[in-house]
Amino acid sequence: MSDNERPESAAFRELEILVRHLGEELANFRRRALQAETNLKVSDGSGASSARVAEVEAESAALRARLDAAAERARGLVKRVRFLRQQTERGGNHR
Repeated sequence: MSDNERPESAAFRELEILVRHLGEELANFRRRALQAETNLKVSDGSGASSARVAEVEAESAALRARLDAAAERARGLVKRVRFLRQQTERGGNHR
């Protein structure tokens, strides 16, 4: 951080990076959950073992839980960014 840089700017950059990474993680979880569901649908028609179906269902449920948790973290980060933006727009560095 340079001497002339406002603390809010550094916080915005950090939050932007976190939100970007969280978005990528969220997309990855979504892709994996959809792939697991696709695998489940395909295996249902091919007479796959019930153990494999249960395994894929469990993986899908775990991925959905992680997806929900990542989405909640993303919402929290967005709220933080909005708050910091409002503080910056008001011109105050209220600590």
